[in-house]
Amino acid sequence: MTSYSQAPGPIGVFDSGYGGLTILHGIRQLLPEYDYLYLGDNARAPYGSRSFDVVYQFTRQAVMKLFESGCQLVILGCNTASAKALRSIQQNDLPKLDPNRRVLGVIRPTAEIIGKLTHSQHVGLLATEGTVKSHSYNMEIQKLWPDVKVTGVACPLWVPIIENNEADSPGADYFVKKRIDHIMRLDPEIDTVILGCTHYPILMSKILKHVPRGIKIVPQGEYVAESLQDYLHRHPDMERRCTKHGTVKYLTTENPEKFKESARIFLNDEISVEHVDLE
Repeated sequence: MTSYSQAPGPIGVFDSGYGGLTILHGIRQLLPEYDYLYLGDNARAPYGSRSFDVVYQFTRQAVMKLFESGCQLVILGCNTASAKALRSIQQNDLPKLDPNRRVLGVIRPTAEIIGKLTHSQHVGLLATEGTVKSHSYNMEIQKLWPDVKVTGVACPLWVPIIENNEADSPGADYFVKKRIDHIMRLDPEIDTVILGCTHYPILMSKILKHVPRGIKIVPQGEYVAESLQDYLHRHPDMERRCTKHGTVKYLTTENPEKFKESARIFLNDEISVEHVDLE
């Protein structure tokens, strides 16, 4: 077993890139008193089309880095990592690394709420190729809401559009409309759509413009934050191991200046960023 400090520390939030900043924002809105440490593996992003093995290896390295940095609790604020790596890390790695630490994902909190939001029992999922192909949403939702039918469509160009600061462009309209039209053709009874990638809320105005009237759009930040609040309430031992000074620090595997520039798409704050290596 690895020897990590048992001292209280910040809550870690990991993402392959910048999208997890929307999860961090949602969490900080609800739980501002805690300290947070955000790690973006921007140098190796995106994870969406990578294999299960590679995503697991990269995510494990990130979790270990956050553990080394003092985090007792880590949130995988990345749907691809949650879909392809979370279970292996929880079942295989945590018992060896430190059985007292916890790693949570973003798929389960969304699955828990979805049955209360849909009336038709037909749900759409817009996500990366990796998340759609993993069927993780389908499996989690089926466990909790066996009558709900999930239809997933991959949106491979949405993340590059956002990260290249083109979310307000006419080209973004074209690609958003194309994927929404596609998912509605596959199942016209869909009344609720999950944004299964943490980048996608940046496209919210265009998504709302192109979905049929009356369809609910489900971004994840709010539900992940509520789920984390509930988790800390139910696990007071872990809650005591999370420090509370209202701070947030950022780590990136990419150039810190580049991270700052791109993070402005997701954050209004001026931030300080430190470079780290995971390999």
